[in-house]
Amino acid sequence: MIEELLPDPVVAVEAYGTDERDDAGLYSVDAGHAGLYPEEAGHAGLYPEEAELVAHAVPKRRREFTLVRACARRAMEKLGVPPQPLLPGERGAPRWPAGLTGSMTHCDGYCAAALVRAVDLASLGIDAEPHGPLPEGVLESVSLPGERVRLRELAGQHPAVHWDRLLFSAKESVYKAWFPLTGKWLDFSEADIAIHVDPEGPPGGTLRAELLVPGPLVGGVRRGAFEGRWTVQDGLVATSVTVPHA
Repeated sequence: MIEELLPDPVVAVEAYGTDERDDAGLYSVDAGHAGLYPEEAGHAGLYPEEAELVAHAVPKRRREFTLVRACARRAMEKLGVPPQPLLPGERGAPRWPAGLTGSMTHCDGYCAAALVRAVDLASLGIDAEPHGPLPEGVLESVSLPGERVRLRELAGQHPAVHWDRLLFSAKESVYKAWFPLTGKWLDFSEADIAIHVDPEGPPGGTLRAELLVPGPLVGGVRRGAFEGRWTVQDGLVATSVTVPHA
């Protein structure tokens, strides 16, 4: 699913999981959909420094933390980079190996990691969410008035899509692409996202985020907007944002 939203240089590995524990607190995955096979997930482990970070976490958190790193390490291997610990840096952003940039996401039953050589993209962000409505009151706290107007228009044309959840996911992907370039927080109100629907295929399309604060300098050019894609599949909504060098 997630690889459909990303350009060719990006390597994406995903896993659809069940909630079945083994003694290590890992969970199995459905090989019919996954980029990671059940036997690999079941034997995937954490480096000691990673395990320390979730030693006191609830089982669900440990499972997601473990499997999304298994996805990321598989993506590293596909890019010819030896597997290594993935530790959180500032504001929890992953500290990627030198020469790589990427993004990870997880929600109930799904994990994915997307990595790319830093020479091929300046930054990227991915996010996946259950395809259901946001809790009451959340939309108002994460969206701008103009965004809500556009969501109502989209809902009238395509009522099967939970547009509020899609917007939330897009904001998450924008932030994940933004932070590595700036090292700064980006509030929900500081990006105005327009969502566009593809006329063909499964529910999906493009998105454009107009930055309402000074954008990052990329190759000496200040970026005022980010571009991305979205899809709704298998009970999930997924979004991506990629920032090219030029």
